[in-house]
Amino acid sequence: MQSATNRHVTSGTAATLRIGSPADLEVLAAIDLDASVLFERAGLHFDSSSQHEVAMAERRRWLECLTAGTVLIAVDPGGADVGFAAVGTRDREPYLDQLSVRVSSMRRRIGTQLLYAAMKVATDRGGQSLWLTTYNHLSWNRPYYERHGFVLVSPGECGDELRTEVSFERRFLPRPEERVVMRKHLAHLLT
Repeated sequence: MQSATNRHVTSGTAATLRIGSPADLEVLAAIDLDASVLFERAGLHFDSSSQHEVAMAERRRWLECLTAGTVLIAVDPGGADVGFAAVGTRDREPYLDQLSVRVSSMRRRIGTQLLYAAMKVATDRGGQSLWLTTYNHLSWNRPYYERHGFVLVSPGECGDELRTEVSFERRFLPRPEERVVMRKHLAHLLT
């Protein structure tokens, strides 16, 4: 990552990425709420009120990531914040806590740009793998990550913190049986 004085990480044709700060917490919440429209269209209805346990947990985790400097925010050519990737930690390994892109900015490779920047954050922090949890049955979830080298991981391969995360998600999210864990080995990015 570049120094805090240079807040732009990378530029691309789709977006410029900047490192988020704790002041960006509401930006992340707004982007994620906008992106959640896709889940609604797929029949997954979330309680998105800021007082719901899942929303409160997300905000705590995102604030931790913002404080650690591990949130990348995509800014479109017009200067609007249109997506973000938050990289946290589970079981001492990097964990993709969230990847969200506003619906109006989807299908412009911004999500992929954010995903690969998150992998770079993971390797910069010494991670051997990047872990995530996602839905198994949605085309923009498991199959998307598989196209980028992630593989399904059995519960036996997960550490205690990741098992706790999946248990929490399965308790509160719709279609709990469809929540899965995935991992991408990052060894090729370390060389």
